[in-house]
Amino acid sequence: MTATHRIPSYRADGPVRAGIPDHGRIPRYYAVKTELLWLVDALGEGAALPSERELAERFSVSRVTLRQAVGELVLEGKLQRRQGSGTFVAPPKLVQPLSLVSYTEGMLRQGVAPARTVITCELLPADEVLSRDLRLDVGAPVVHLERVLLADEERVGLESTYLSVARFPDLLDVFDATTSLYSCLTDRFGVVFDEAEERVETVLATPREALLVGNNPALPMLLLHRVSYDTAGEPIERVRSLFRGDRFSFVARLTAEK
Repeated sequence: MTATHRIPSYRADGPVRAGIPDHGRIPRYYAVKTELLWLVDALGEGAALPSERELAERFSVSRVTLRQAVGELVLEGKLQRRQGSGTFVAPPKLVQPLSLVSYTEGMLRQGVAPARTVITCELLPADEVLSRDLRLDVGAPVVHLERVLLADEERVGLESTYLSVARFPDLLDVFDATTSLYSCLTDRFGVVFDEAEERVETVLATPREALLVGNNPALPMLLLHRVSYDTAGEPIERVRSLFRGDRFSFVARLTAEK
């Protein structure tokens, strides 16, 4: 690789000048990373990356430097490592709307088959957080559903949902936890979702969460906390959703306050 590396052409959805300072002095691994992005675009989704030795020779860098560049692209979801097979160009990230749209609907809109694996289905006493968010007495019974989220059979997230037993007394009897909860609440209980308060942050998964989702514990995750309300302003659910940062992005449509 020459000292005057290529700077990717202007893209409105990327960092200005690819994040390279005007003086041009950048870490060696980052120069390799920008070159790898050209290669990723040229190869296309699902293509195998050349061997580590070949790439190190092509860019005239050490394997340690190359691994750092590749590692960042894996964390960003541009590349995927497959045990025993190599490194491949990753598919585009899934996009989930930050709106009152169920996971099922969000995936179907993208032509992706959603599914869920049930991990936990239990009754719990409401702690202080749940009692506040669901407007219950501390100790009141709540339904807790914990489910691994799948997209085209790939594990992409983990979701915990809490609902008041007083409001949904026979939920566990009528609900198939492998299907859409929103559809059940709407069709069986007549619930109308009206608004929600949601907070998004980045975290690292716990060892248990990483095992359930099937990803590296060092991989950044997107954590969403949501409390949904009906048309009367009454809370419906409290949800904690964890999504793989390399496979998911979120989109929201914003309007001016009136």
